[in-house]
Amino acid sequence: MVQALHRLKETPSQTAGPYVHIGLTPNFCDIGGVYDCDLGTSMINDRTLGERITVSGRIFDGAEALVRDALVEIWQADGAGLYNSPSEIRGAADPNFTGWGRCPTSSDDGLYRFETVKPGKVPNKDGREMAPHLTFWIVARGINFGLHTRMYFPEETEANSADPLLLRIEDRTRVETMIAARQGAVYTFNIHLQGDKETVFLDI
Repeated sequence: MVQALHRLKETPSQTAGPYVHIGLTPNFCDIGGVYDCDLGTSMINDRTLGERITVSGRIFDGAEALVRDALVEIWQADGAGLYNSPSEIRGAADPNFTGWGRCPTSSDDGLYRFETVKPGKVPNKDGREMAPHLTFWIVARGINFGLHTRMYFPEETEANSADPLLLRIEDRTRVETMIAARQGAVYTFNIHLQGDKETVFLDI
């Protein structure tokens, strides 16, 4: 006779992929009729305030192979350093800026790409200013939990040197893994999941 269960049992853990794209970016997967366009595809419009920038890059595994089935989200403040969030109490964020974007990596070249604006500085919980940055969330097949990191701007040398989070990184050589490369208005931010070039990931 089967024993009765008097409590719920923990379900086994599963990785985020490979079906994460079907639920989050159906149009990318050629599944129509769910959304007119995939959520997070567009962050700006022609009325968005601030300096327009492009952020793109690739994700590499521990063997330096491209991860072509990852999903990347970014979260950021607007050009004035305000968040599009109900918890924002410092002022009204730009209504023409979403503050959030989502992009799958290309199955061809592994590239992700966001058209956005450069964020302003925002306060840390203790009141200190944080350097302008983007918060990244990455999921892919084989990753049990979404990975968080930040991208900082190379021209913000003074602000980066005083950023509360960057100051907490004991191995100073690893700070560079969180700083993008710049060419004009295009910032390249490659993410390394493992290995000698492993990006600093945040436990949040």
